[in-house]
Amino acid sequence: MRCLLSSPPPASAAAASSPPIIWRHQQRFREAAQLSASGIFDALDDDLRPNVLLLGIPSAESMKQGARPACLEPADCSLDLSRFADVLARGKFLQATEPWPQADRDQLSEDMARRRMQGIGLNRAVQEVLDELDLAGSKYQSYAGRPVLIGDYHVITILQLYRKAQNSHAALRPNRFYTNGRPLAHSLLMAAVLRFHEECLKSLTEPEPGSGMLVRPRDTDEIIRAAGKLLMDTPAQDLGVDPATAKLFNTCNTISSLRYEGAEGVGKLLLAKRYHPNLEEVFALTCPTPLTDYRAVRKLLEMTTADISLLADGENVYALGRQVGQYDASREDLFVVNFVTHYAWDFQHDGKVLMRAGYGQPSLPRTRLHKASFRRDLRRTFDLTNSEKVERLWDVVLEASKQKHGTLVVVTTEALAEADRLKLQCTLIEPVPLTPLITRLVTSIDGAVLIDPESYCYSIGVILDGKASGRGTSTRGARYNSAIRYVESSPYPCMAIVVSEDGMVDVITKDRLPEVN
Repeated sequence: MRCLLSSPPPASAAAASSPPIIWRHQQRFREAAQLSASGIFDALDDDLRPNVLLLGIPSAESMKQGARPACLEPADCSLDLSRFADVLARGKFLQATEPWPQADRDQLSEDMARRRMQGIGLNRAVQEVLDELDLAGSKYQSYAGRPVLIGDYHVITILQLYRKAQNSHAALRPNRFYTNGRPLAHSLLMAAVLRFHEECLKSLTEPEPGSGMLVRPRDTDEIIRAAGKLLMDTPAQDLGVDPATAKLFNTCNTISSLRYEGAEGVGKLLLAKRYHPNLEEVFALTCPTPLTDYRAVRKLLEMTTADISLLADGENVYALGRQVGQYDASREDLFVVNFVTHYAWDFQHDGKVLMRAGYGQPSLPRTRLHKASFRRDLRRTFDLTNSEKVERLWDVVLEASKQKHGTLVVVTTEALAEADRLKLQCTLIEPVPLTPLITRLVTSIDGAVLIDPESYCYSIGVILDGKASGRGTSTRGARYNSAIRYVESSPYPCMAIVVSEDGMVDVITKDRLPEVN
């Protein structure tokens, strides 16, 4: 491990001793943690640019035995290591002066409780330094994990996310905690950060620290699902309900998956305590229906309209009613679950979508298209920089993204040859440059639209082929998975723009394929 010393040693000392190595898996662990973070946060928003660092703080006992250098992996990262010189002392101060709510303290031995409090204090001390460094002009927001004592060092995993991308997503009030003092998530991103650090902590506390993440890394989708569950604990606790009992994420998934007499569930569920000042009951239920009585709740959902919603307190549906008046968002005690279509729902607060879930998989709400990112994809895939051609393709894709029932546009340098190869499973047309009007017409039917980088269309209603490689996902539909197979199998430069029915737009290129499951 390459380490950056807190103060430069004399030349003779530097020559006489090599930088400290904390444990043998450290470099491979950081690389595995970086790979995990990239999978998680690229799936949520590929502008987050996750970066993983390791910070080593010498223990107090080792410091008594002789000077020990603090260190960073990689050593050439942008953090000023000297700023962490006093975090051990600061951690002890925080441990002694701040209240530490801990409901399960009686279940821990005195030694375990002491070590846990020491870890929390050091974590907060390190986070204070990271916050100061981030505010000093960093483009990143940094998050410290819980320290793990390995050898003579407290090892702390640090995750950095690009601040501008992070701030573009809606969030609740930060610095929230369970009754036992554990942090609550105020956004899906923060929930993913907490779950990521949990995975690192588990791996570092194994008999062979870090080895678990190397040989049996947890699936990205699984971690994001765990983050979704964690986020839905927040409204439960805000409503005074035990999150472990409510299990709101699983409850909403199950309700959204059910049909009533063949119809998919569409409607809203307002989560708030009864007699909330911004709720008006149209009629109440004599016997409130538990949210866990999924089929009964699904049946009640059939009565909702654009104006009338189910009212629930986190445990039971107690009435049908509507939201009235001007809601004070700072209260954070009125939430909306919007059942959009079959197996798809949104979690909202104050008109902002905090999380979307489709087929049990959480995601962040995305803009329909990101123009700068689209331009970068065109440049990388086709070496296309001509502004006029880029604008024509942008207009085509922008119009295609408006299709309510979704569509698929494939851009390839060999569109003419591919149209001929797939002629038995498509409708060939005379080559035509796409305009917004023609785009609206050709994307209104099932199948892909095949165009070249000049925006000429050669075939419509195309049934794509391609070899399955395990990169698809069961949480997405056939349109998305067929696009993955086609792009990966194509011997030509190509790009697929997938517009889903829920409004999500995915741009798929060879260098942005999802991980193999």
